[in-house]
Amino acid sequence: MCPMPTRSPRSCGACARASTSSGGVFDLARLNARREELEKESARPDLWDDRERAEKTLREKNAVDRELALHAELGAAFDDAEAMLELAQEADDAEARSEAAEQVDRAEMALEEAELGQLLGGEHDAGNAILSINAGAGGTDACDWAEMLLRMYLRWAERRSYKTEILDIQEGDEAGLRSVTLSVRGEHAYGYLNSEQGVHRLVRISPFDSQSRRHTAFASVAALPEIDDAIEVELDEGDLRIDTYRASGAGGQHVNKTDSAVRITHIPTGIVVQCQNERSQHKNKATAMKVLRAQLYERERREREARMAELAGEKREIGFGSQIRSYTLHPQQRVKDHRTDVETGNVEAVLDGDLDRFIRATLLQKSAS
Repeated sequence: MCPMPTRSPRSCGACARASTSSGGVFDLARLNARREELEKESARPDLWDDRERAEKTLREKNAVDRELALHAELGAAFDDAEAMLELAQEADDAEARSEAAEQVDRAEMALEEAELGQLLGGEHDAGNAILSINAGAGGTDACDWAEMLLRMYLRWAERRSYKTEILDIQEGDEAGLRSVTLSVRGEHAYGYLNSEQGVHRLVRISPFDSQSRRHTAFASVAALPEIDDAIEVELDEGDLRIDTYRASGAGGQHVNKTDSAVRITHIPTGIVVQCQNERSQHKNKATAMKVLRAQLYERERREREARMAELAGEKREIGFGSQIRSYTLHPQQRVKDHRTDVETGNVEAVLDGDLDRFIRATLLQKSAS
């Protein structure tokens, strides 16, 4: 980052603009050239003769447009901050200099976020996510831990101004949650949350143990990309068993008196999804179908990866099974990510949604491998 606030008033903008040259965060010339090519391609009258090619072209065009818009937004932010800083220095106004410095810092944080976004180049990284949390070993403590993780991700999403919606929730027998599924909508939601997949371990003095002993609880986190209608997933209605039932938990008298909740079983794979967040059975079915399509898409992707690994002679574990992070509340306070060795003693902040240090380290590690 640029030094603040004693640097030249033009130096902070140079930081942003330097990133557009020599293959930095944005290669502006390349992006503009590619956009022109995609504009011509998307205007071809025979574009939709090849549906797959058309969809790929439009996805890439939208991605390039987003990058160019972000570049323009960052450039404007730095230019505004520079102008404020220059005026403050000319007026010899310490308070105005401080405000300008804060604005530059905000612009530089946005640039760092853009740099991080460049690591998210997967097919669905830019899109929305479907996040599932399931209690594992640990009994009531595990259910309580699942609920704590739900709050953590909701707070993380709130920090990023993402929209969230709980699609299905199963309460624990005594406390907490057995499972919960939610949608997270926002730019790169899946790209970020994909790095959170795995088993999360909690160590603490159990509030459910009358002898105040230390307990260990586990919960798994899974992230799926929200598949849009342009992506075809083979789905035969004859392979589905659809059951309706009364929604549980809070939801008003109407929800509890009608069979509005929907459970869909995909018979060939045994995948079961359910949704009860809406009062309308029709809407719950539509949402459950969306989750099922995402799960089937992810299943196919993982099977494809497994086949490739087998052909390459590799033995890799696909899906869950590895403990990615430990949250220790007793005897010491510490959160440690076992993939990157990043750790912090501020457990309270992490459980309140401060996850970006872990997500950033994981993305950097993946990009380097």
